[in-house]
Amino acid sequence: MGGGGGGFFTGGSRPEDLLRRRREAEEGTRDAAFEAVVGDFLGALLAEFNGRDVERTRQFFAQMERDLGEEIEGTIQTLFGGSVAKRTYVDGISDVDALVLLNDSNLADKGPDGAKRLLAAALRSRYGRDAVRVGEVAVTVTVGGEEIQLLPALRDGGGFRITNSAGTGWSRIRPQRFASALTKANQRLSDKLVPCIKLAKAIVSTLPESHRISGYHLESLAVRVFRTYGGMMTPKAMLVHFFEEASAGVARPIRDSSGQSVHVDDGLGPEGSLKRRVVGDAFSRVARRMRNADGARSLFRWKDLFE
Repeated sequence: MGGGGGGFFTGGSRPEDLLRRRREAEEGTRDAAFEAVVGDFLGALLAEFNGRDVERTRQFFAQMERDLGEEIEGTIQTLFGGSVAKRTYVDGISDVDALVLLNDSNLADKGPDGAKRLLAAALRSRYGRDAVRVGEVAVTVTVGGEEIQLLPALRDGGGFRITNSAGTGWSRIRPQRFASALTKANQRLSDKLVPCIKLAKAIVSTLPESHRISGYHLESLAVRVFRTYGGMMTPKAMLVHFFEEASAGVARPIRDSSGQSVHVDDGLGPEGSLKRRVVGDAFSRVARRMRNADGARSLFRWKDLFE
């Protein structure tokens, strides 16, 4: 019975060690509980963002093509989620629900405003004046209480022409290229990238206008910053990673894979420009607020990011 010398209170089993372990276990439990609470909150937001009836929207496109037969050639459905439904900042090819291909060969000379007017007039004749709203870039129609955003487009060889982000002229695009790049990145990340992008857009939409980037730019930036991501596949962890990395990544222009422009973010100027630094600082503050919310275990602070 004797001689072992391995009494209960030796090594890691001293009273102070036991107390430390208990505190660590309690901290771990509280951390896990906080992660679960924030995860539930973000999951509820995503459910709201994804709440559109996509099939009904597709049916609307089919009906619209029949109703407006002579005015339009057809539609190219993007259905990434639609910026209107996500309540996010609107400015980018993948933010719209569909490109509407117009048949009028004279529209190329009339410019984007002429294309928007033609599409709006055709929609108003079918759905009523109050149901149609013309924006800087797109035309929004409200059907069955749901807003659907449509971007007038013209065929241009193997691609299309749409209005540029300022609404002042035409840009040539190949939207399938960017859609393919985003799809591949999303699949590589177990379909977690698109939910992260939706949440990031919702946060960016709360920033002052001078601190925002377009939806298309944000998506392209996300593809870049998650290229080698090896962290946790949770919306919370990926959101923190996005804003931490994007705060520096936004300083460098991103080449446009869709062909819409030389870079997706030409409006921010050259590398290291003042506009890029302003956006980068705003993103850095968002990341810091997330870290502070985690440090305080404050769900309220996480919610405040989306207000």
